Amino acid sequence: MGDTAAPLGRILVLGATGYIGGLLAPRLLELGYPVRCLVRDRQRLVSREWASSVEVCQGDALDLESLSRALRGVDTAYYLVHSMGSDAGPAFAQRDRHAASNMALVAREAGVKRLIYLGGLGDEGAKLSEHLASRHEVGRVLAAAGVPVTEFRAAVIVGAQSISFRMVRYLAERLPVMITPRWVGNRIQPIAEADVLRYLIDALSQPDSVGKVVEIGGADILTYRDMIKVYARIRGLHRELIRIPVLTPALASRWVALTTPIPTAIARPLIEGLKTEVIVKIPLARKLFPFDPIGYEEAVRRVLKEDPDLR
Repeated sequence: MGDTAAPLGRILVLGATGYIGGLLAPRLLELGYPVRCLVRDRQRLVSREWASSVEVCQGDALDLESLSRALRGVDTAYYLVHSMGSDAGPAFAQRDRHAASNMALVAREAGVKRLIYLGGLGDEGAKLSEHLASRHEVGRVLAAAGVPVTEFRAAVIVGAQSISFRMVRYLAERLPVMITPRWVGNRIQPIAEADVLRYLIDALSQPDSVGKVVEIGGADILTYRDMIKVYARIRGLHRELIRIPVLTPALASRWVALTTPIPTAIARPLIEGLKTEVIVKIPLARKLFPFDPIGYEEAVRRVLKEDPDLR
């Protein structure tokens, strides 16, 4: 990433109290971009060191009035919100569709020049889980009103606060022997947190990414089983994974909820997403963004250096 920001108007970050949004906002500030954040509860930003440097709007993508206020005078908006695991329950896909539709329409009315969205990796031709299918649908809905969208699609993000990677960590740390479904052998292409942030920020100065779906992944293609075993090896842990054919996503998510702090409402859609492989099929990212993403082992070591104690 460059040391200074290219000339650009105000940037809106939706999801600044979430995982990636909470890391992205201060990076944008460091690069000199004027940043506004739309949050449901402004008190959730108070503890952030960078909170006083951003303009804060309280509201919700489901509320047209607050969304209109937040988008006023904005050139580019990052859309980093979703309802999985929220009080929307099983209706999360419908709620996300509604929020994305609001965003697309209000952004067009406000004259927003561009939307940047982080969704989920998965082959369009495959039978995707409800969660991954919803992530793809949100991208289509955001683009439907005519505002140009750059849609990044990623699999598991390897970071200390990534829920999907925390599931790997909890399982590896707590269970010497794991009963796993057969689809833990499906291929996956995890990506380091730092590389996700780099793609999101570099997109601002890469005009050829406008209007594109960009699949992003790390240097390594593994299986979910490999991810657990590599993590365990780095930590000096011996772990056995026993695959059985009858462990359904429903049963697996209940088992994860019993053995880790991750609730079933979040574990189940993440586990269902493992039933199809999630790897980069179209290498557009390598053409548009000429840098080499780091490998899984290095990404894990960075997480352990940043956050050695899993809480």
